[in-house]
Amino acid sequence: MDPLNTTPSGMPESEAAAEARRLLAEWAGKPVQHHPTSFRDETEPPAFGTTPPVKQDDQRTVPAWAAGIAVASIGVGAGITGIGCGAWLVLQGLASVTLNGALMVTLPFAGLAMAATAIGGAIGKARTAVTKNVYEGPVTHHTEIHNNSTTRAAFFARTRNEIR
Repeated sequence: MDPLNTTPSGMPESEAAAEARRLLAEWAGKPVQHHPTSFRDETEPPAFGTTPPVKQDDQRTVPAWAAGIAVASIGVGAGITGIGCGAWLVLQGLASVTLNGALMVTLPFAGLAMAATAIGGAIGKARTAVTKNVYEGPVTHHTEIHNNSTTRAAFFARTRNEIR
């Protein structure tokens, strides 16, 4: 049995070749189906008036992560804009500060600080105990000085003074 010259269906070689030619001819006779990738409307629009609308199907979908990033970026942009506007208002207010205005703003704080200092001083003086220590008797003072001087090298000498 020759595997190159026999067909699995058991057809003789001449019948198999004829069947193959018939199938190829049948396939070649069918029209080729082309799938267009774009479309151009060649009809002329009217010379005047409105052009009738043409339906254009939109099949795009936006992934959830892209929509989330878009919403987050809008929120961050709005927040930064709000912070920038607030900073601008504060800096405009600071730019119009005068010496009299600054003194009027800090006057209540200075008054509170002065009052707190005075109250603290009064409380501190009231809390100090009045003590009178009277020492009677002789007072002696005893001091001992020990000098230890050693020379260990030619250039450096060490002197240690101990006072008690």
